[in-house]
Amino acid sequence: MNFCKLFLIWEMGFTHKALTTLHLVSFILLLHFLPVFPQIISRIDEGQSIRDGETLVSAGRVFELGFFSPENSSLRYVGIWYYRIQNQSRTVVWVANRNAPISGDSGVFNIGINGSLIISDGSGDVYWSSSNSVVTSNLTVMLMDTGNLALSTVENAGDDSNAIWRSCDNPTDTYLPNLRVYLNISRGDSHRFVSWKNPNDPANGNYSMGVDPRGSPQVVVWNDQSRRRLWRSGHWNYQIFVGIPQMRSLLLFGFRLVPVDNDLMYFIFNNPNTTVYMRFLIQWNGLVQQLTWNDETSQWSVMLSQPSTGCEEYNKCGNFGICRTISVPNICTCMEGFDPNPDSRDQWNRGNWSGGCVRRTPLECNSNGTSNDGFWQRTGVKLPDFADRLVVGSSGDCEDGCLSNCSCNAYAYVSGVGCLIWGGDLVDVEQFEEGGETLFIRLADSDLGSTKKVSRTVAIAVPVTGVVVLGIIVWLLWRYRQRLKECRNPCGKATNPPPVFEASNGQETSVETSGPPDYEGKAYEGPSLPLYSSRQEIAVKRLSKSSGQGLGEFKNEMILIAKLQHRNLVRLLGRRKNANPKRKAELDWKTRFKIIEGIARGLLYLHRDSRLRIIHRDLKVSNILLDEEMNPKISDFGMARIFGGNQNEANTNRVYAMEGLFSVKSDVYSFGVLLLEIISGQRNNSFRSADSTNLIRHAWKLWKEGKGEELIDPLILDSCNKNEALQCIHVAMLCVQSSAIQRPTMSSVVFMLEGENTSLPQPNEMDMTSLSSVEMDLIMEGREINISSNDWAGGNDRKRKRVLCFLMYQYQRNRISDVFRFLVFLKAVSHGALGRVSNR
Repeated sequence: MNFCKLFLIWEMGFTHKALTTLHLVSFILLLHFLPVFPQIISRIDEGQSIRDGETLVSAGRVFELGFFSPENSSLRYVGIWYYRIQNQSRTVVWVANRNAPISGDSGVFNIGINGSLIISDGSGDVYWSSSNSVVTSNLTVMLMDTGNLALSTVENAGDDSNAIWRSCDNPTDTYLPNLRVYLNISRGDSHRFVSWKNPNDPANGNYSMGVDPRGSPQVVVWNDQSRRRLWRSGHWNYQIFVGIPQMRSLLLFGFRLVPVDNDLMYFIFNNPNTTVYMRFLIQWNGLVQQLTWNDETSQWSVMLSQPSTGCEEYNKCGNFGICRTISVPNICTCMEGFDPNPDSRDQWNRGNWSGGCVRRTPLECNSNGTSNDGFWQRTGVKLPDFADRLVVGSSGDCEDGCLSNCSCNAYAYVSGVGCLIWGGDLVDVEQFEEGGETLFIRLADSDLGSTKKVSRTVAIAVPVTGVVVLGIIVWLLWRYRQRLKECRNPCGKATNPPPVFEASNGQETSVETSGPPDYEGKAYEGPSLPLYSSRQEIAVKRLSKSSGQGLGEFKNEMILIAKLQHRNLVRLLGRRKNANPKRKAELDWKTRFKIIEGIARGLLYLHRDSRLRIIHRDLKVSNILLDEEMNPKISDFGMARIFGGNQNEANTNRVYAMEGLFSVKSDVYSFGVLLLEIISGQRNNSFRSADSTNLIRHAWKLWKEGKGEELIDPLILDSCNKNEALQCIHVAMLCVQSSAIQRPTMSSVVFMLEGENTSLPQPNEMDMTSLSSVEMDLIMEGREINISSNDWAGGNDRKRKRVLCFLMYQYQRNRISDVFRFLVFLKAVSHGALGRVSNR
């Protein structure tokens, strides 16, 4: 018999009056012993203290402050750590008395009589003080959910902008999102983050990290003992640090530089998802890392680690040298117009490039500032260190400003920054395969040589040739104007189309046509628009009666194909092979990886490099053609949309189920699905297993269980490069994340696929615990919801259910703005104002 049953039997023996008395006594005893139970508090006022064993906890229970000891140490420190991460040693993000620990457990943390925060022991000896410059009364200290500890007046409690003292202004080794890092431009300094001495000793270590505001701000790591720079991020261009090209996808545009006044500005990293713990720190060994907490593995995942290659070591190739990682083993070369330093030529040939390079021909600079020097253009580089900003109006003015300065060795005109010039040696320059900026290196006229002469010749010849060619074209058009009028299908001659076959329910149905007997086409089944191939390697596409697309989509595709040219985009020739077992055997891993890379490059061309920026919107296996050499060709542009060069998304009257707008990230999601299908040899929607209704759900299950290898097609499992295949699966999971913000761009996808030993972030599956199985199926399809005014006003229940599923998903993710935007859209549909909302 348990305690509850005994208590009930005992209670039944009392009268009603006795029970009333007993309850009153119990209530008094509870009030008396209530202080014995631990209380969670987020602040203390003057006269209160935190003793060893007691803690402060932020209001949202994100961070905790108290006394702690590192592993293998009995010394006591006051620090801040994550409240919820308790299944391993604490993750400490800030330490107060890092250089003055307390021996024993008699430590006290409180507000001293002079208004400063102090740490003392039982005998009253002070080990640490915040040393405030402002002395006042009625103070309180509060721990925020951002991890910031703020000392302020009681009236300003919780408002760290009016705090007297803040821990974020006195950092240790960790930067937390949503906190500000101030830069004083006039003094040229900022708050530095200093590493621990070793993993178990919070004392000041050998390395520090800070922001250098010279020219354009950049993050720099110093060796404090030798006072040398070890690494730098490259200059900030108001989007990314140009020395970290992969930052565009991994850091998600979270950094912002905000000016306060002429002498003061601050950096801040806004983390849009505060439920995901993220931190930046400088490790005890000098590495700069971005870490994200993974709840599934209960470990910190490394999203970014610098330096990660030899070229990222500071000034690896010496002054006027350029480092290129892929040029192993000779990764260093001299800039154009420079030669290896003769004093260290032997070291250079042996792979020690620290001696750098020297100018081949001295620059010419007259006393009046005139010069015959010119500039050699180097694209895609990490700009040199120690730049100075020159306020000018254009790139031409920047060039003139450099030429008029006898000490100027190079200039760059950077979007978002302006004109940068370098008056000293050009140091720490790296050549990127993707990204980077353009550097104009000043050279003597003789070193420019034939290039300058050719440029002048071209400058004269091109206009003259253009005028001549234009005149010939005009004459030809006038000469043959009558024949052009007669041209009909084509030039007045009737042509017979080749015989084609239409796929219907897997059967080949001949279509009666007349034409040359050489064409023996074979039909290949497609989802809506059948594709055909023949011995002459043509692909014929025609509108099908069962297709949901119409003449508008067909014309749209023809226009785009005519204007786009890329080796991985379909033009007029191509062939798609059926995914049947006989043909699948031909697709070994090497061929599949070649197809994956080709599709990725084709999408990158559409999103970034083509003169028309294109969102494909219908990327799937049946829209990938293969030529005779198995080179992939992206086809079917009927659903594609054009967006501007400075846009990332396209407004349309069709709403994407995950984010409310079509964007390049919808193509990235489709590419991830395609990647999983190519690797596994399975189709997403037709895949079924005991616990998964589609391939994406199955992939997430295996990924979380650490069984990614089971996704690989059994036909190639033994012969494929497993590391390469697993890396492709990793990239696919990043692409099919539910949040478009977290998905990489195609430029990052290409970098991750082609890069070796690339540090990849961990993908995050969306939280679906509160969604029904029907809702999860709709969302996991990863397809668009096509909504028109007729669909909504006319009572299309199926599409209405999908819309409501979308709204519920956005609301559960706290994306209130997306919900509001969608409701405005539906209201506009109801009032016939669809065009206005689309334009808006």
